[in-house]
Amino acid sequence: FFILIKSYLLMKRIDIKDITFLIPIRLDSIVRLENLILSIDYLYKHFCCNIIVVEASNYDSLIANRLVSPKATYIHIEDFDNIFYRTKYINYLTQLSATKYIAIWDADIIISKEQIVQALHLLNEGVEVVFPYDGRFYDTSEILREIYINKRDIRIFKRNINKMFLRYGDDAVGGAIFLNKESYLYSGMENIDFYGWGPEDYERYLRWKKLGLKMSRVDGPLFHLSHERGSDSRMRSSIQAMSTNDEIRKLMNMTKEELLLDIEKRNERWNELVQDINQSE
Repeated sequence: FFILIKSYLLMKRIDIKDITFLIPIRLDSIVRLENLILSIDYLYKHFCCNIIVVEASNYDSLIANRLVSPKATYIHIEDFDNIFYRTKYINYLTQLSATKYIAIWDADIIISKEQIVQALHLLNEGVEVVFPYDGRFYDTSEILREIYINKRDIRIFKRNINKMFLRYGDDAVGGAIFLNKESYLYSGMENIDFYGWGPEDYERYLRWKKLGLKMSRVDGPLFHLSHERGSDSRMRSSIQAMSTNDEIRKLMNMTKEELLLDIEKRNERWNELVQDINQSE
């Protein structure tokens, strides 16, 4: 009898409807689509929560919508740009959310439910930015990813952690972030001057530090489901690399007051951008 009760409690979904998981995506391969489904399925299995997916592409195949609904709200944006403007779509997702807290969530992330619960607890305690992992960002490898697809058990990753590699060292600041939405808006959301793939995670982290936001981490790793590295997963040119590095150098030389003025000007440009998105929806 007690074993049955314990099994029921383990299977019961935890109510965390005061947070919305925001997932921007461009589906450039079947593997990316599989990873999106795996990530959403994991969240849905363990939590009663809000999930919004925005896919930006030149047409809507309806495939992703049918595969993620009703577990997540799916929105397609018509976008003919070859470059995935990720920062723009995260900001758009933020404005769509209607909860006190948000989670910026890559489409290929698995993190233990205990870490997610702890991250939300820290938000409730007054922390403004919580990384639901300790900085270890493990790439699972294709082999372990395939085993996980068959088993759907995070213990596969935990037991084989020595077979993975740390894609960004042991102090990563991207992939999954829990935020107080009001504080995130105050800090300027995503920097829309980052166009395409780049070090926007690091810039955002430096910006939060300069603004004095309360930040914390949760013990435990993040698991990144492996996928091929397409054009949206690398720098497009040396010019783009120089531009993003200049943006970080500019931030490092700013005072807090100068940064707040810069955010105000960028918000004006964002208001113009969001009008274009609304017309494409």
